[in-house]
Amino acid sequence: MSKVYALLAEGFEESEAVVPIDLLRRARVEVVTVSITDDPVVVSSHGIPMTADTVLSAISDTADALFLPGGMKGTGNLKASEAVADLIRKHLAEGKYLSAICAAPTVYGLMGLLEGKKATCYPGHEESLLGAEWTGAVQTVAVDGQFITSRGMGTSLEFGLKLIEILVSEEKAQEIANQVLYPRS
Repeated sequence: MSKVYALLAEGFEESEAVVPIDLLRRARVEVVTVSITDDPVVVSSHGIPMTADTVLSAISDTADALFLPGGMKGTGNLKASEAVADLIRKHLAEGKYLSAICAAPTVYGLMGLLEGKKATCYPGHEESLLGAEWTGAVQTVAVDGQFITSRGMGTSLEFGLKLIEILVSEEKAQEIANQVLYPRS
């Protein structure tokens, strides 16, 4: 069974976090929600508190993938955390997947990790994808090596299904798409 760490920072965008987490759990992927502070309760961008499964300081291993939800304030808090940067570098070094949606791909971009990679993000933030080939509106989800990026709340379903496709199988992604009545091309 694959395992994903979903990093939650104060100000995360609710749908960008919950929709992919929901889809992954339907596919029987172990998703561990992780507060990046020592408080397990993380408040979203629209004031909804969410209790994480654990806190970042309790994480000592790597998962098959890291997942960073967007939200402007949440993304800023992810960028400001050296512990988050350390966990990202550890996952990168171990060849694990690094995924992010909306503004959150800029965390990887500003760390210099997207150099020469295809990536996407919320329009207007592409300048922070340093050295990346921005796929823009051409792709709702961009996959290049270890990196899986997506554009925003409206692409949360496709993003979650792409994670299932990569971590489990294309067949499981299609099965889950059918279950949730999502017309996948």
